[in-house]
Amino acid sequence: MVRNMTHNSSAMSPRDSGRFITEKAKDVTISKTAVRQLAEKLLEVVDKQVQRWCSHELNPKVSDEDAVNWIFMCDVINFSFWSEDQDKKFCVKYGNGTWTGYWSLCAAVNRALKEGIPITSPKYYATVNEDTLSHLLRSDSQYEMPMIKERVQCLNEVGKILVEKYDGCFLNCIKKCDQSAQKLLQLIVTEFPCFRDVAEFEDKTVALYKRAQILIADIWACCQGEGHGKFTDIDTVTMFADYRIPQALVHFGVMQYSEALKRKLKEGHLFESGDREEVEIRGVTIWAVEVGH
Repeated sequence: MVRNMTHNSSAMSPRDSGRFITEKAKDVTISKTAVRQLAEKLLEVVDKQVQRWCSHELNPKVSDEDAVNWIFMCDVINFSFWSEDQDKKFCVKYGNGTWTGYWSLCAAVNRALKEGIPITSPKYYATVNEDTLSHLLRSDSQYEMPMIKERVQCLNEVGKILVEKYDGCFLNCIKKCDQSAQKLLQLIVTEFPCFRDVAEFEDKTVALYKRAQILIADIWACCQGEGHGKFTDIDTVTMFADYRIPQALVHFGVMQYSEALKRKLKEGHLFESGDREEVEIRGVTIWAVEVGH
């Protein structure tokens, strides 16, 4: 999802937005009983030794400036990988696997780096064009990565801002924020328009900030909460309001849809970014996870 609205400093925080949207929602509700049941179930099965972020084959193995640049670049264009037909997916062969979804992007970025292309450098992608990016993110199937034009626009936008204001390095943004996740969140959505994941709902501006919060969490995880990723208020970051987690929460009965909404979904209705139902699904998801804490 890419929204590029004028920055509104009065926008509610994602947590407050989730609560407000849930209180006003017409088509999405939360079952507190199901929340409790799912929370208990997760406690039984979640491995207390959570896998380290960097142990994934495609993620950076160190927590230096290059790793921060890699994370930033990938999260700038971390959107829209889904396919209506599961047999017609963009994919990239790299390392020990064939990757789809978000991981196909990571694989393509690593492939480009291995080929000597500085794809994660803001100075490089500030001027990258569609033909070049299409080649760098080329598919190993017959189905290409969608929305190349929008990805180029995002990369050009953030790259130019980093070069002009932050000496071509996102790490300098982090250093300005006094180890505060919330300060970094506000800097990201203020300075980089493509991260402004907000909507108008019941005459209020609500903020969901999916990719901006993923960016902060990825840096924190990569650095294991130390060094560049030390944020004293990391617990203020909410879950990331996407379209996958709602499916799981509905499956477990945590979220429930109205008959009208279920009918639209079964009919394959495509909601636009900012549609009331889309905002309700994402906002209530945030609050459902908060209730489960």
